[in-house]
Amino acid sequence: MSYGIRGGLLRRHHDFRLLWCGETAGKFGASVTGVTMPLVAVSTLHASTFEVGLLSAAAWAPWLIIGLPVGVWVDRLRRRPIMLATASFSLLLFAGVPVAAWSGRLSIGLLLAVALLTGTAAVFFQTAYTAYLPTLLEPDDQPEGNAKLHGSASAAQLAGLGSGGLITQLAGAVNGMFANAATFLISFLCLAGIRHREPRNTRAEHRTTSLVSEVREGLRLITYDPWFRTFTLFGAASNTALMGYQSIQVVFLVRTVGLPPGTVGVLIAATSAGGVAGAFAARRVAHRIGTARATLLFELGLPTLGLLIPLTTGGAGSLLFVTGGFSVSAGVVAGNIIKASFQQRYCPPDLLGRLIASTAFLSYGAIPIGALLGGLLGTALGLRTAMALTTAGIPLAAVILLFSPIRHSRDLPISHQPKSKPEHSLTSDGDPARPLR
Repeated sequence: MSYGIRGGLLRRHHDFRLLWCGETAGKFGASVTGVTMPLVAVSTLHASTFEVGLLSAAAWAPWLIIGLPVGVWVDRLRRRPIMLATASFSLLLFAGVPVAAWSGRLSIGLLLAVALLTGTAAVFFQTAYTAYLPTLLEPDDQPEGNAKLHGSASAAQLAGLGSGGLITQLAGAVNGMFANAATFLISFLCLAGIRHREPRNTRAEHRTTSLVSEVREGLRLITYDPWFRTFTLFGAASNTALMGYQSIQVVFLVRTVGLPPGTVGVLIAATSAGGVAGAFAARRVAHRIGTARATLLFELGLPTLGLLIPLTTGGAGSLLFVTGGFSVSAGVVAGNIIKASFQQRYCPPDLLGRLIASTAFLSYGAIPIGALLGGLLGTALGLRTAMALTTAGIPLAAVILLFSPIRHSRDLPISHQPKSKPEHSLTSDGDPARPLR
């Protein structure tokens, strides 16, 4: 698979423009919450390092609990109504945090419940949103669409993290939750304005097959296909290490390095600028050297600089945190853009929701494990040692890519080659056959 460079998608595609605006607003709010919620736990509720790690784990745990059946439901239902319902649900939950604080009922338990419920909504939204994009864009527009969505998400994260620190200083960490609630309102309104309407899924198969059978079909897809299997295993290992350090980085910067909350927000925002750079570079580098080679560069090469993060000290030493975090963010975002376009074009359309949910079940399901690991290591070994161990795991995870077809390829494949097997069967060489439609 190689990328051609085209432009103007935001100008010429009304529905994509609304999806882009809504998703960008949602990412901005989520980034504000990524700073304010741990700061609420640390500064308002005086939570321990383990409790802060548990808070991050709760937000991602739903991928392990309901991720697989959600993929089946997304394949059976229209995706846009799912996104509208989850956006409104999240709006109410985040707005409820400052209300609970004003009434004196805010606690770690309540904050964990909000993280768990909004994380559940995110499973539905993310799965539906990723499967919805290919129905909105032509295949040749999908790489550009993914690049713009990931790029704007990184820019929104950059602005949101910086704003999170500023909002915390001006209005308090608790009131910062209103920013996320407002962005879900914007997301809802943008999604409601999309003109494209998906047809109802009338496939007879959904009326005759069980939920368990369809879940099993998605798992078989990633088990027997070497490309999907590689990306899924790598995603699980990488996310464990990423969340391991990200779940305790606020505590590390405040308690070990000794930085004020506002500075913490600025530093984390500066690292997120790497995501913008990665989104800008992804298609161009992939077009020049090939998508498989670019994947190795972004997922293995750049993240090695993350080893600078645990060396962070006050003053000029904070540049070590920025340099390491910037490189990790750039590599992750660029790699995600290439992987997303690969999945959308390579996977049979009728299985895309199940593929997304099955891979997310394993790769996103590793995130709460990483968050708990970060909290446990920080408690047992100290924050700086925990940061060193978890950041070292990021480039180590990418070694998985070296033991896969990616190592010997210039480009990732575009589509399955149909085999002479029954519908939805697995071929003897491990390649899932494209389902008959």
